[in-house]
Amino acid sequence: MTTASPPSRLSNATLGRIAAGVARPDYDRATLRTGIVHFGPGAFHRAHQAFHVDRLLKADPRWGICDVALRGTSITDALTAQDGLFTIAEMRSAPAYRVVGSIREAFAARSQAEDVLARLRAETVQAVTMTVTENGYCLTRSGDLDTGRAEIAHDLAAPQAPMSLIGWLVEGLAQRRRAGLPPYAMISCDNVADNGARLKRAVVQFAQARDPDLARWIEGEAHVPSTMVDSITPAGDEALKARVAARLGVLDQIPVQREPYVQWVMEDSPGMPGPDWAAAGVTVTRDVAGYEQAKLRILNGAHSTLAYLGLLRGRKTTRDAMADAMLARFARALVGEDIAPSLTPPPGLDLPAYIDTVLERIANPAITHQLSQIAWDGSLKLPYRLFGPIEAALEAGRPLDRLAVPIAAWMRFVRARARDGGELIDPLRGRLLELGAATTGEAANDTMLFLGLDGVFPRALAHAARFSLAVAQAYEAIGDAGALPGDGW
Repeated sequence: MTTASPPSRLSNATLGRIAAGVARPDYDRATLRTGIVHFGPGAFHRAHQAFHVDRLLKADPRWGICDVALRGTSITDALTAQDGLFTIAEMRSAPAYRVVGSIREAFAARSQAEDVLARLRAETVQAVTMTVTENGYCLTRSGDLDTGRAEIAHDLAAPQAPMSLIGWLVEGLAQRRRAGLPPYAMISCDNVADNGARLKRAVVQFAQARDPDLARWIEGEAHVPSTMVDSITPAGDEALKARVAARLGVLDQIPVQREPYVQWVMEDSPGMPGPDWAAAGVTVTRDVAGYEQAKLRILNGAHSTLAYLGLLRGRKTTRDAMADAMLARFARALVGEDIAPSLTPPPGLDLPAYIDTVLERIANPAITHQLSQIAWDGSLKLPYRLFGPIEAALEAGRPLDRLAVPIAAWMRFVRARARDGGELIDPLRGRLLELGAATTGEAANDTMLFLGLDGVFPRALAHAARFSLAVAQAYEAIGDAGALPGDGW
């Protein structure tokens, strides 16, 4: 009996054999040069930044990417074995597949340090991007460089053998300065507010500890724009690999999946070296904060609203919540009539169209986004997502009826977890469970218990009579089952 041989692996050699209908690089990969170094070659980078750069390369092959893993070798080994190729599977009712060729090479920093430094000091490299999560910037709560972190202490003692992102960036800049080269642009692609300013502060503070002249050069010459990124990118698994192999006809060990929507907003920094980002589909603007605020209040505000009301109503996922006609109608009214008036959209952002897009994304039937996960850390998330619109409505004299509902629903959610012993993930878990256990179901009593949380509700807001009354009325109306009136409020 013969056994079927495993499928060929995705590579330059097999690229021409992938199935028809799969998008693939429309440029000659042999002509690519390395112009971008990226730290953190995880799924989001490959689904997002590498995708955008891929769109540039037919017209301008200077911007091939060198991926660098600060820890581990599994992704860089797989990228090397596949000549940097990988597949993006767009999650929709009829999935779409695209092979991306923008990654030219990949290195593991701990075992290939000289290769990484050679790229950082290369004249062709003009931009360094990164997705390392907020923790990777080694910052204190106040936003300063945390010199007490072990990797920062190591890098200050042995700067030519860095371990941290900040150490690598500064050593690369130091070598470029000695070679008479300008600094590369440093572009944070992590979902951190004001990420450019925070990154530059950390880099300059590290350089100051090494060499004040180097720090002054970086501060005066380096471009470090702030950015905003957005695209739902669920983790991959063996089922994804199997789907991609079946569609391509070759094996891809590192495919990624994401929703069709992808957004990258970058601060306009005149004279910044690097690609024509706008040509890659990046929104270049002087108001990144305006886009961040719109995302936070509309997308994330809708998510929290659907999570707490949806869980009370027995829904499990965002698509389930949006399939609940009454709940979907309420969410649309909330973001369109109550949250949108709190925003001043930046130039280029069509707010009504953005709202439509957000609600379509949330309802995407191909994405399983658990409401229970969105409900995590409510005491931290709600102030950023919903208090701004509430305070704006108070100041303008607009109604609070709908805006109070997600706040009251969170209180009901905590009460339910305290009563049934369900999971509650929150930095204030212990205190919240105490409050939940002390609730009686009577609105005036219960809502005042929660509004007394100084670490969550600002005193001025908690004592605003219109707000506390609206929350009590919403708490009473929705009850423990997440009831909504028939007209969707």
